[in-house]
Amino acid sequence: MKNYGVFDILGPVMIGPSSSHTAGAARLAKMASTISGEGIEKVEFILHGSFAKTYKGHGTDRALVGGILGMDPWDIRIRNSFSHAQDQKLEYSFIEGDLGDVHPNTIKFRIFKESGRIVEISGSSIGGGSIRIYEVDGQPVELNGEYPTLIISYKDQPGMLSKISTVLYQSEINIAFLKVFRNIRGEKAVMVCETDSGCGRSIRQRIRDLGDIYSVKEIRPLKEGEENVC
Repeated sequence: MKNYGVFDILGPVMIGPSSSHTAGAARLAKMASTISGEGIEKVEFILHGSFAKTYKGHGTDRALVGGILGMDPWDIRIRNSFSHAQDQKLEYSFIEGDLGDVHPNTIKFRIFKESGRIVEISGSSIGGGSIRIYEVDGQPVELNGEYPTLIISYKDQPGMLSKISTVLYQSEINIAFLKVFRNIRGEKAVMVCETDSGCGRSIRQRIRDLGDIYSVKEIRPLKEGEENVC
């Protein structure tokens, strides 16, 4: 029998000693990677509370790097994620910080892209491997990855919700939950639309073709053996 050492497989859905500090951390990082898109050169992991105090002993550091590289919580490569990051020329650092009045297992990802853009994403591991993304580039959101989810960024103006929901209706996609976030009227808004089934590339393209759409991304629920990045 193979010995896995400190990163033992605990059940069928995670690698590591803690659902919050390893499985949840990997899920947070993979979702942050999906939201930011391809072309990641460097990541600063700003760790808050319990994450900051125990990230080495609980394997949070390896889980975060693995998640940014696209690894799922049950992927045994997480044990060697630092080596994989070196192979892919991904730079990373861990910074202990105070993110304010938030959950103790909270992290801010500062992601540096090849394009020169910097993406900041904040989220928490809330227990049992469950997560919550609550901020993207200073914009409040609510995202947990439990449903197929569209994240649509668009120009805030009358009729946009109707146009997007019409595309979903015509494609027989049922909306389970929908929330819209904005900071300033008439500027950028973000729709988080959780659906009963995945949308797929053609539907995402139809939404982009509506005009005044900045980006459309889809995240699928994590299931062992499947990808959740679309």
